[in-house]
Amino acid sequence: MEEECRVLSIQSHVVRGYVGNRAATFPLQVLGFEIDTVNSVQFSNHTGYPNWKGQVLNSNELHELYEGLKLNNVNKYDYVLTGYTRDKSFLAMVVDIIRELKQQNSKLVYVCDPVMGDKWNGEGSMYVPEDLLPVYKEKVVPVADIITPNQFEAELLTGKKIYTQEEALEVMDILHSMGPETVVITSSDLPASSGNNYLIALGSQRKQRPDGTKVTERIKVEIQKVDAVFVGTGDLFAAMLLAWTHKHPNNFKVACEKTVSAMHHVLQRTIECAKAQAGKGKKPSPAQLELRMVQSKMDIENPEIIVEATVL
Repeated sequence: MEEECRVLSIQSHVVRGYVGNRAATFPLQVLGFEIDTVNSVQFSNHTGYPNWKGQVLNSNELHELYEGLKLNNVNKYDYVLTGYTRDKSFLAMVVDIIRELKQQNSKLVYVCDPVMGDKWNGEGSMYVPEDLLPVYKEKVVPVADIITPNQFEAELLTGKKIYTQEEALEVMDILHSMGPETVVITSSDLPASSGNNYLIALGSQRKQRPDGTKVTERIKVEIQKVDAVFVGTGDLFAAMLLAWTHKHPNNFKVACEKTVSAMHHVLQRTIECAKAQAGKGKKPSPAQLELRMVQSKMDIENPEIIVEATVL
């Protein structure tokens, strides 16, 4: 019987759709992980819809929830996964919790998706308050083991722009020097050899050999673009990377290939269903573009590798 592996996931929650904890819970459970969730925000639906309602959890409320776990002696975790947060005191409290959990379990792995912003038409902008950036740089990234920024977020964290693959590798080295052993830039606008219809993701993993020396493995993945705006893909990516790096601890390339391939299967199924629902020639609505997670159960459990990574 496989040993229980437990994840504490602190992310957003929506009643309808798949973002944040809704995007992470089902895939991790399907892959055999026990997952406890704390909702950083609780909204009716994601903010890609015209309207939404809900609440934002504050740091005192997070502390109270964690204290309840602690009093019952059930605050034992193998992984912590974090995503979208809007409040800097909440984010600082997350770091305090992670430090305490790491004191209890030195093998705990913290997977951080530093959700701050993205690029649209070449221009980057933040969609969280700007006062979160110094908290990420000074407190969060130094305690993280795996981080999954997009290009814009990687640039924000390092203060360095990326125009070439070499500059992307330099940015990943800077991020390594800040703390994390595994860095994946989940999407970039670097030119792909496969053509304009492809995005590039880059990964870098720094490991210590038994003799104490460090070795860095780097990979590049070209991902076919899908002509639609999906919400929750970053949350799903971080959860999948957690799962597949756990299952392939000594094969970073395969872990990334399975993560990206599973993503591809989910997105293809989602866009096909959305277009069918919208009708010919009509643009799918945010509701029709919600990730088809349950329908993709088999692809999440055992993704056929259709996206291969190149070792750099």
